[in-house]
Amino acid sequence: MRNVLKFYIDGQWIDPVERRTLDVINPATEEPMGKIALGSAGDVDKAVRAARAAFESFSRTSVDERRALLEKIAGVYQKRYKEIAEVISEEMGAPLWLAEKAQAATGLAHISTMVEILKTYPFEESHGKLRLLKEPVGVVGMITPWNWPVNQIMCKVAPALGAGCTMVLKPSEVAPYNAAILAEILHEAGVPKGVFNLVNGDGAGVGTALSSHPGVDMMSFTGSTRAGILVAKAAADTVKRVAQELGGKSPNIILPDADLAKAVGGGVMSVMTNSGQSCNAPTRMLVQRGQHDQAVAIAKATAEKVAVGDPKAQGTYMGPVVSEVQYNKIQSLIEKGIQEGADLVAGGLGRPDGLNRGYYVRPTVFANVRNDMTIAREEIFGPVLSILPYETEEEAIAIANDTPYGLSSYVSGGNPEKVREVARRIRAGNVHLNGAGPDFMAPFGGYKQSGNGREWGPEGLKEFLEVKAALGWGA
Repeated sequence: MRNVLKFYIDGQWIDPVERRTLDVINPATEEPMGKIALGSAGDVDKAVRAARAAFESFSRTSVDERRALLEKIAGVYQKRYKEIAEVISEEMGAPLWLAEKAQAATGLAHISTMVEILKTYPFEESHGKLRLLKEPVGVVGMITPWNWPVNQIMCKVAPALGAGCTMVLKPSEVAPYNAAILAEILHEAGVPKGVFNLVNGDGAGVGTALSSHPGVDMMSFTGSTRAGILVAKAAADTVKRVAQELGGKSPNIILPDADLAKAVGGGVMSVMTNSGQSCNAPTRMLVQRGQHDQAVAIAKATAEKVAVGDPKAQGTYMGPVVSEVQYNKIQSLIEKGIQEGADLVAGGLGRPDGLNRGYYVRPTVFANVRNDMTIAREEIFGPVLSILPYETEEEAIAIANDTPYGLSSYVSGGNPEKVREVARRIRAGNVHLNGAGPDFMAPFGGYKQSGNGREWGPEGLKEFLEVKAALGWGA
């Protein structure tokens, strides 16, 4: 059993102010894998005070010092890499191959990327007699989710460290153990006391206290749009900066001249990866009406070949979803799709055959979906794909943009110029052309109710900086 019953504050593990615990459930077995302590406003206050005290000196460190610190962190991270992957697989259900090749890998990638950025990033710029000074924003409160846990932590922590900020992290209480390992990594790498602080807890007990704390200069939040709104409201009274990476309902436009088998098959597998628990998953597949039936046949065959099972087993492509709450939400939305008249062509309600325990969901494909159906409007956050037919390119673009979200998007086609033309017209923070994968230098974030601000790469570093105009500097 894994138990994390203390919080990492001011460079040491200390007891909580109040004694409350929460069982952490392994979603593959539905059994507890350990306990964590649940924090309160008192713990948040201790952590913020430690971060404020540390900011005075850490904010004045040189860029070279901070880059060297990140290099040390990367070295210690590599020593704990396998353990991080195993913990993530156990606490949130990712197959071990995915935890090793993607989940744990992204955390390291964000550290390494920030090291490279700091080699050339212009923290000071001259414009005639004007000097622009880019300085750390201050103490940052961070709230991160369970679906790509160490990825979402490190795409905040690495640039915050690079900028010279101090921080208080509240990781997801659903998948908290990777964050505890990360605290140990930062400690071993020599991060000064008070620069990084960790308080476990839920939104009501820790998230609200952190968001509203007057000693916090910025909130960086990743999670649902609903929770992001609550963070912004709690932060409003102290006029702190709020950066939000929220939900998505990403369109995947497949143009008529695309390689249909490749585009459809790849789109299905992207949705099923991580059990559909990715905010940028291409969950709305748009195909030209004349190709709809062919696309459905490809999607059905692809979904039915997805191997669902024990995350530790060889050959498993898709593990369970993270929790009973998530499982029940997905089931209710699949049922809604059936009730509203979409064609269920693969998967459906209940667990896959042979799996009677664990929060396993059947890889599900709906066809002939209209964009006003619930399954096309709401973020399901599970392995559920909706295929929507369109008549013309104009209609495809209109459907793609007809969503309150705007996080990511996808376009496939045989004519690169046409693909770029369509990509320009989609209202989303990311657009993937012809199956392009992630780029750690590319900014990640959304339009509309998918949030504000950007993470990853140089734009992610900018989020943690204030700009000071020094007039007459060159006089």
